[in-house]
Amino acid sequence: MFAGLLAGSTAADPDERPADLVEQSDPRMLRVKQFFLDRDCPAHVYADDFIQAADQNDLDWRLLPSLSFIESTGGKEAHNNNMFGWDNCKRKFRSTREGIYTVAAQLGTSRLYRDKNIDQVLRLYNPRREYTIAVKDVMKQLGPANLALQAAF
Repeated sequence: MFAGLLAGSTAADPDERPADLVEQSDPRMLRVKQFFLDRDCPAHVYADDFIQAADQNDLDWRLLPSLSFIESTGGKEAHNNNMFGWDNCKRKFRSTREGIYTVAAQLGTSRLYRDKNIDQVLRLYNPRREYTIAVKDVMKQLGPANLALQAAF
């Protein structure tokens, strides 16, 4: 709801896929895809983008899909390719992918959000206590933060 009000804009190329896409067997990507498929959410097609954008910006892999689920029910209620409610839902993105990578970059690198823990990030994103609880609940449903490391062993 209050996301991105003070954060600047970063350019994202919505037309090109990142060269180092997430491995299709990455358990995080599989969890995100299945989470959205189980709920009939259009965001399932962006599972690899959620993971790639999180990895590129040193974010918890569960944050972006959780925000998109709380803000737009995983894309069901998204407007202007903005699944995150970014800038009080006023921000328009050329594509959903651009939205994912732009929001990830803001959360990972802007002065407003960087170097903050998940609770601090969520309080800035939306100061309502219930919001933080709801996002963290979805994060728990997706799995542990270190899922990729667990699967590697």
